[in-house]
Amino acid sequence: MSAVPVFVYHSVTDDPPTWSAPYTVTPRAFVEQLDRIADGGLTVVPLRRLVSAQHGGPPLPPRAAVLTFDDGYADFYWTVAPLLSGRELPATLYLTTGAIHPPGGSATGSLLPPARMLNWRQVSGLDAYGIEIGGHSRTHPQLDTLPGRRLYDEIVVCKRELEDAVGHVVDSFAYPHGYSSQAVRRKVQKAGWTSACAVGRAFSSPEDHPLRISRLMVGADTTQELFQAWVEGRGAPVAPVPERLRTKGWRAYRRVRAALGRPVAC
Repeated sequence: MSAVPVFVYHSVTDDPPTWSAPYTVTPRAFVEQLDRIADGGLTVVPLRRLVSAQHGGPPLPPRAAVLTFDDGYADFYWTVAPLLSGRELPATLYLTTGAIHPPGGSATGSLLPPARMLNWRQVSGLDAYGIEIGGHSRTHPQLDTLPGRRLYDEIVVCKRELEDAVGHVVDSFAYPHGYSSQAVRRKVQKAGWTSACAVGRAFSSPEDHPLRISRLMVGADTTQELFQAWVEGRGAPVAPVPERLRTKGWRAYRRVRAALGRPVAC
């Protein structure tokens, strides 16, 4: 089983809102991490290559890695994309469509607190440039606590909005907060998404489930030593990893709170 680090980033900036600071890395730290990936001999591949391998397709390079980014912060356009371009690195950008706004207009709304987000013109430009655009729901809820109709809106309508924006099929999804369930994954698959990323805090692998791809979250508290361990294939389990009883209990608790109108904040 080959450990594949699928790194998940959120914002890359020196000046994040207070609420997103734990999920943010500075541009300097991001450059250092890209250097570690290169110096460690990892080959960054598009997410679709990992998914193809998970379906029995061509094998990955011996030491592969994947870069993903969640939510759709404006700094991806101004900071991240130029750095990736300079190194010719592929990446997947998962968008919360309700947080993306038309140029000069307002977003339709999401559960994410205020932050500088991409606009639809920038999304189209990134897609044309070769960044894979993926879905991250419409409003960024805990999908495994939602009733059927709301789940449909978050999964199906998100896909429709993205495809209308970029003019082609979009088939990669990421679960907000990393939360999913068997029922959620069935709806994701039925909607036409062919892959979906969780978090899992584990390495992915060709044996990982393409609708529950494990990722390693990179944030403000990710030390150089931990990131280097990930580059070397150490410091985390390798998926597939059985769902823990604690995870099931946490889901049940969140569902009860949501049903009472007091959802757990994430």
